[in-house]
Amino acid sequence: MKRNALLGAVVLLAVTSASEAAADGGPGPLGVTAVAAATAQSDRVGALFSADDAEAGRLTGEHFCTASVVHSPHGDLIATAAHCLTGSGELAFVPGYRDGKAPHGSWRVGRVFLPDGWAKGQDEDSDVAFALVDERDGKGVEDVVGANRFATRTTTGATAVTVTGYPDALEVPIRCTNRPTAHTATQQRVECPDFTGGTSGSPWVNGYGEVVGVLGGHEQGGATADISYSVVLGPEAAELYRDATADP
Repeated sequence: MKRNALLGAVVLLAVTSASEAAADGGPGPLGVTAVAAATAQSDRVGALFSADDAEAGRLTGEHFCTASVVHSPHGDLIATAAHCLTGSGELAFVPGYRDGKAPHGSWRVGRVFLPDGWAKGQDEDSDVAFALVDERDGKGVEDVVGANRFATRTTTGATAVTVTGYPDALEVPIRCTNRPTAHTATQQRVECPDFTGGTSGSPWVNGYGEVVGVLGGHEQGGATADISYSVVLGPEAAELYRDATADP
């Protein structure tokens, strides 16, 4: 699991708004972590809470993992790490969460989809999962905040990826763009500072707006704050996505 250390606040505060805009818009600057601006893209990423805390409005300091909305026929699907959905009780997803506020509402998590490799043995090469979230006011979460496509069988490092997540120590998301590299045939890694506990489940979004990684996998995302991991999204992830998006 990600080491739950305090963030390098000096680094975060020193990054200029111009640098943040560049990271939001494309490939650079690479390897720099900053507080993510509130944009349509970052609002597709949210924090996970216990359902009781979310429904009671107890948000500050209570989030524990990250998830993101991925495109589905019914507009109700989020992706995260499998270890975030194991034995966690009833959950809620809060997209765009900032400073104790839920700008797009709190969405109760329903059915969870775990790969066989994780469900049967918590295999680190299977540390990815999906969950359906309930509608609000007759709308799916994708109708409200949009979604990124979930892409499997892509080449590691074909483009830089932007990683957005919620450290336990902050009440805002952070973001970093860098080019991932292969760790093993089944694991990929990216060098981005200050991705501590709570960032598990963060999406890795490539230059085409596709989720090509989910922070987790090796050491449940990494033993240090500066290197993060994801399973390589291959046939098992593709099959899981098909199961999660099939008609009930």
